[in-house]
Amino acid sequence: FVERLLHYHRSQINSMEFINGVRNVLRRDNVVEAISICEATPGPVARLVKAAILSREGGKEGVRESLEEAGLMEVPRLEEKLNLLATVAQIAPLIGLLGTALGMMDTFKHIAEAGLYARIPEMAAGIWKALICTAGGIAVAIPSYAAYNYLVSRVNSIVLDMEKASSEIVSIVTETFGNKN
Repeated sequence: FVERLLHYHRSQINSMEFINGVRNVLRRDNVVEAISICEATPGPVARLVKAAILSREGGKEGVRESLEEAGLMEVPRLEEKLNLLATVAQIAPLIGLLGTALGMMDTFKHIAEAGLYARIPEMAAGIWKALICTAGGIAVAIPSYAAYNYLVSRVNSIVLDMEKASSEIVSIVTETFGNKN
């Protein structure tokens, strides 16, 4: 969770501010500096902008195709390791349930062996084990679900930012280089 959180924090930039900076550099006809800015800036938006600038020779359609390809490469990077967290969130209650079943089986085994002479403290120990397992599974599942859903919302926010930046950079690149092709 922490690794993904840090990754998303580093990935999210003020994309409009970044794009306006690149736009100003491109207006001065300095493609090399614009690409250097993209390389120095972390995150998927900067990589999309770089892809758009590098594909400027292909016109508006070439830029769009390049952005689509770059976006298809960026989204899996953002979603990387999220499945692991989702799996933990889904499996934790099941492991707790398994422990509950085993604890109750132990309790009933003790009752069966002791018959009418089963002592309550010994039965309570098995029930206690069962409840601890249930609580443990739920205690892992709740924060895992919350963390997973939070990270998915961060991914969606970054993807939305990428889409906005893509449409903006298409117009910037075609406006800047459109009459030079």
